[in-house]
Amino acid sequence: MPSRDNPSQGRMANFKFNNKHEEARRRRTTLSVELRKAKKDDQLSKRRNLDPQQELDLSDQAASSPTSVLSTNEIVKHINSSDESSQLLAIQTCRKLLSREKNPPINDMIEGGIVPRCIQLLDSEHNIQLQFEVAWVLTNIASGTSEQTQIVVKHGAVPKLINLLKSVSPIVAEQAVWTLGNIAGDGPYARDIVLAHDALPILLDLIKPDTPISFVRNIVWTLSNLCRNKNPPPAFEYIKPALPIFNRLLSYTDHDVLADTCWALSYITDGSNDKIQAVLDTGIIPQLVQLLACQEGTILTPALRTVGNIVTGDDAQTDAVILAGGLTHLVTLLRYHRVNIVKEAAWAISNVMAGNTSQIQSAISAGLLPPLIEVLQFGDYKAQKEAAWAITNMTTGGTIQHLTQLVGAGVLPPFCNLLETKDWNVIIIVLDGLTNILNAAERIDQVEKVAIMIEEAGGLDKIEALQHHQNEQVYQKSMAILDAFFSQEDEEEASLTSKVNENADGQIEFNVTEDPPIDKFNF
Repeated sequence: MPSRDNPSQGRMANFKFNNKHEEARRRRTTLSVELRKAKKDDQLSKRRNLDPQQELDLSDQAASSPTSVLSTNEIVKHINSSDESSQLLAIQTCRKLLSREKNPPINDMIEGGIVPRCIQLLDSEHNIQLQFEVAWVLTNIASGTSEQTQIVVKHGAVPKLINLLKSVSPIVAEQAVWTLGNIAGDGPYARDIVLAHDALPILLDLIKPDTPISFVRNIVWTLSNLCRNKNPPPAFEYIKPALPIFNRLLSYTDHDVLADTCWALSYITDGSNDKIQAVLDTGIIPQLVQLLACQEGTILTPALRTVGNIVTGDDAQTDAVILAGGLTHLVTLLRYHRVNIVKEAAWAISNVMAGNTSQIQSAISAGLLPPLIEVLQFGDYKAQKEAAWAITNMTTGGTIQHLTQLVGAGVLPPFCNLLETKDWNVIIIVLDGLTNILNAAERIDQVEKVAIMIEEAGGLDKIEALQHHQNEQVYQKSMAILDAFFSQEDEEEASLTSKVNENADGQIEFNVTEDPPIDKFNF
């Protein structure tokens, strides 16, 4: 596969470990931004809003307390008093204001100076209700902007919240989990503070067979935020103990648990091969691949992303996905009704196609070529781009026989159509793929026939037009193709037919039986 930095670069000896790995990760970064935008607002931070029934369940005291309307100054005054009844009333009023659906007065409360006092009140072990209400207030403050979250961190909330994870009260422990999840989701700095205080082992211990599912959801969501962000990623020694738990969580049926587990795994596998291998070592692949058949988009998206990350790894890691039946699911996902899923599936396939000849054959045997070419012809442009990478990767590492099947499947017309795109990177991908196909045809003395097929698909006119392209690489590559394959005089038709057979549909069938063994044509 050509490098994006140097598209003319050829396939290196250890391609799977070098060019392909790094190129896939550069492309993945772009995809990550797009995929996670939609997730961020709903999942990165959570504000706990009012739930009257839940309030009744939590405490008779909370339900029966007066709903006094206090000003910010009065809230601050009562919170700072020594009377616990006044403190509780003020905190409950504050919590209800911060739990409003629209425009919660987070800044007003911060400017009133309640954050340091709330953090002090987290130590009120003798008053469970007060601890709970205070943690809820901090949860909603930490759900705000990064600046608002950092106020909570700066005043020392993290170690106190982690201590509350051990509370004898499940509602206090769960609210502490929720607050820590918001803090961890703020970014690498806040995430690493939570990890450095050893929150993760305590969170893992909270997941027990009898843990209520609502609590498990919040724990897994918080674990997911502890695994996310790349600049820098979390230290792997902190995260690695969670891997066996993630494996166990994939056996849950709850959609939220499955979705956030898959997001956590997608963040972990978005890294070096040793991290991918650590995930594989848990035996997680069969369950993960099965989730590719899930019709719930919130689960399918991160599951597909994780599988796609894994096939950017080495050959053995890619084979683990293939052996678990991953290619069959990817065939189906190329025809999925959501364009982002199709794009992700095509991206994953492009990395399989960048593998060895056995992996390319597995992809062909799974029936990937027809739907891949459909994406190339009819898909969303971003999916077409990934499909083009898959085709060119296949032409780079495939055998003569593989390229014969590719051409016979009808790849040339839609592939050539992409030469009219405004994205010069895509044009270079296509020109490289066409060059690889023509070089393969030349090796078995059938270049004239393939050149005619490209011309009939409109490719020659498009390549000639690229001679005037403003990008130097596009100009050079188009000129090289024209000089090498389209400048010779036409030969007699009889000369062609002696070396080429056509099937009933007029598709090319390379006559490879008269040439050296196919395994000599591995590029």
